[in-house]
Amino acid sequence: MKKIAVAAVLLSCLLGFDLPFPGGTIATGYAAPAASPPGVTQTRHRRRRRIIRHSRRRRRVVRRTWSPWNVSSYDDHPGAGDNTEGEDPAVRQAAIAALGNWNGTIVVVNPHTGRILAIVNQKLAISSAFRPCSTFKPIVALAGLNRGVISPSTRLRVGRRWHIDVTEALAHSNNQFFFRLGEMLGFRTLSGYAQDFGLGRKAGWDIPEESPGEFPDAAPADGVGNLAYLGEGIEVTPLQMAAVVSAIANGGTLYYLQHPRTPEEIENFQPRVRRQLTHLSAHIPEVRAGMAAAVRYGTARLANGAGTDILGKTGTCSEDGARLGWFDSYSAEHPKYVVVVLLRGGRPMFGPHAAEIAGRFYQVLRETGHPEVQASGTEPAGHASQLP
Repeated sequence: MKKIAVAAVLLSCLLGFDLPFPGGTIATGYAAPAASPPGVTQTRHRRRRRIIRHSRRRRRVVRRTWSPWNVSSYDDHPGAGDNTEGEDPAVRQAAIAALGNWNGTIVVVNPHTGRILAIVNQKLAISSAFRPCSTFKPIVALAGLNRGVISPSTRLRVGRRWHIDVTEALAHSNNQFFFRLGEMLGFRTLSGYAQDFGLGRKAGWDIPEESPGEFPDAAPADGVGNLAYLGEGIEVTPLQMAAVVSAIANGGTLYYLQHPRTPEEIENFQPRVRRQLTHLSAHIPEVRAGMAAAVRYGTARLANGAGTDILGKTGTCSEDGARLGWFDSYSAEHPKYVVVVLLRGGRPMFGPHAAEIAGRFYQVLRETGHPEVQASGTEPAGHASQLP
């Protein structure tokens, strides 16, 4: 019997098991830690638990407080300080409902006259200018098509074995495509087309406190490609982008935007033509195709499903501690509206979210059965004046 007990103890030592002796002591094998007094063991466990809890608590605090963006994404009343005189009440209410409590602005324009129908958060839309992000890409595409640098069927290399044309590049907002196209065009050419669309100058006619934005005198230090795909060095207002999209929507007429206030101004409203972009008219359909594809299956697909045929271009980038989300769009159905959404804040602010808000606007307006734009808001035949 003693031989069996001794053999069991030896086997336990070899395999690392702990077996009690008749006297109550523990035989410690190789796999067991050295025994410590009960008080010391409990103290160590408590200290270890405190360290783990402190470490987890510190990681949670870091995740909650640190952010590369220092501008809030939320605004309980984004249009609280607006002057609503002269605005279309149905259009404004649809814009307010679509924007909700997000920090941003919505500009709605009649593309056939340049009349502003509503602006929610007017200070942000009129007095401030921001980087256009990828919403500058349609102008780059028009420049490339008009100069013959690319054709609608040209496929540029954007990956090791991936080539795409301008329609797909606009649909998916491919940065590599427009970086290469910008380098092929050069800064002087891009600057000329940006000036054709009025960038760097006020888009409105006698709109108080309007910012002219900015277009640089030279290419960015890291190359014209960054200006082409990201809008680096460019500052635009939502009003300027509304004027650009209006020209694409109506086939090449760049209007001064007007914001009539009084009943007399509305009754006597006359469109003011800033420039006829006749040299681009033949290529605008190709850019429209890319903007339509962006909504159908590309970066702006969250705008789809509004029950309206929408064309648009998203943009996402960061500037001055804020993330920017753009969506420049227009409805192809009758009546036509140009809708520009700009969001500013943190993580939730990006182009697809702006597209979703625009889609909500079109849907609300459609569901409320908003009638045709007032007669004073439509273009009177032969009365649009050509201005410098």
